[in-house]
Amino acid sequence: MRKKAGWLSLLALLAIGAFVGMFLFSESLTVNLHEQSEALGKQLGVVWVIPFVCMLLSIALLPLVTPNFWHHHYGKISAFWALAFLVPFAIFHGMGAAIYAVAHTLFLEYISFIVLLLALFTISGGVCLRGSLVGKPQVNTLILVIGTLIASWMGTTGAAMLLIRPLMRAIAHRKYKVHTIVFFIFLVANIGGSLTPLGDPPLFLGFLKGVSFFWTFTHLALPVAVLAGILLALYFAVDSYLYAKEGKPVPEGGDKEGKLRLEGGYNLLLLAGVVASVLVSGLWKPDAHFTVFQVDIELQNIARDVMLLVLAGISLKITPVSIRRYNEFGWEPILEVGKLFAGIFLSMIPAIAILKAGSEGALSGIIAMVKTAEGADNHTMYFWLTGALSGFLDNAPTYLVFFNTAGGVPEVLMQEVGTLMAISAGAVFMGANTYIGNAPNFMVRSIAESGGIKMPSFFGYMLWSLAILIPLFVLMTFLFFH
Repeated sequence: MRKKAGWLSLLALLAIGAFVGMFLFSESLTVNLHEQSEALGKQLGVVWVIPFVCMLLSIALLPLVTPNFWHHHYGKISAFWALAFLVPFAIFHGMGAAIYAVAHTLFLEYISFIVLLLALFTISGGVCLRGSLVGKPQVNTLILVIGTLIASWMGTTGAAMLLIRPLMRAIAHRKYKVHTIVFFIFLVANIGGSLTPLGDPPLFLGFLKGVSFFWTFTHLALPVAVLAGILLALYFAVDSYLYAKEGKPVPEGGDKEGKLRLEGGYNLLLLAGVVASVLVSGLWKPDAHFTVFQVDIELQNIARDVMLLVLAGISLKITPVSIRRYNEFGWEPILEVGKLFAGIFLSMIPAIAILKAGSEGALSGIIAMVKTAEGADNHTMYFWLTGALSGFLDNAPTYLVFFNTAGGVPEVLMQEVGTLMAISAGAVFMGANTYIGNAPNFMVRSIAESGGIKMPSFFGYMLWSLAILIPLFVLMTFLFFH
């Protein structure tokens, strides 16, 4: 314990030193690094995307090829691919540009991302549903329905973290479990978050840009209902078949835990506080900010992240240890997500920069595909390109890239409807295509594996999404985005 505390203290001192060093270095610069960064997106070639591709391949292949090595060293591997981009970038484009890129990603994207996940993970881990919740097809489907319905109002991450453990306990006695977790990721961790800006980060960014709060609910309610309805019906059919194949098992001990009851329910109030903190940060504009290495960090975002940490601390303080023990709560899932996504966020900097350069960047061919020969918006391509890239890049900046490609004027896009529908649905729906397409996907997988469920590999999961989701997305294209 003392050794771990010593390492944590050393890391904290290094972080503080790096922060102070960046601040002092930024004060001595006369170059506008923001403008320089914008220009670099037009200069970078696709070769700069190689470390990001290697990062994805490491996540996909190493757990299969050398699982023991991966389990013990995935943090180092993540750091290696981040440095594989940053070191050459610093050599060719200057230390200032490299530090600015890191500071911009950390302060404006990664820290807020991981703080939100940490708060939701910690607080939801203090909510315990006890009692005879038996994983029959009807019960499992009902949990998926509830999760899909609440995901748009408390976020896909919040809904997923709240319900994944009760669902895992319900199916603990079942032989076939993987399909339930996969459909949970499809519905609760992704598609269910399509109806409000609270549901998924891309929609929240649209809200900040001026899209009305209920616009997505008004225009995506029918597509979501159709897609979710088909998936729920398919899940019920598959689970009913497997349940019968298992011999309709019942858990050992029957209903020894008594009636269904909620413990740690006060954590639901803390979850409401998380939702309120996120929403207020989008509405409160104090016009104040702190600048670190020419990166402006807005006061409302700092206040939000501090509040989220406070709420997580309160949950840790007031929740009895017995509840977290019953939930098999541990820190490994959030540590895994934190380390891997740090590498993902940093190594994908050039990919996002090139996309933001639009028609002047190395991926201009992709951007050009969203227009017809007559120059009109191609809704089908907006849906599929936004979705395909959201499955492998952070879906929030991907949404912004295509939002701006479509003109970036919310009043116009809300009136034209079809383009914004395609961008919004693509970013949220197709986040379910891979484990890294949306933040809760990887966390649900990690929690499931920590609970003893052997989840598919990166490519194994993609076989599920290719077999089930892609045909449904083709159907959605003909129904809504053609």
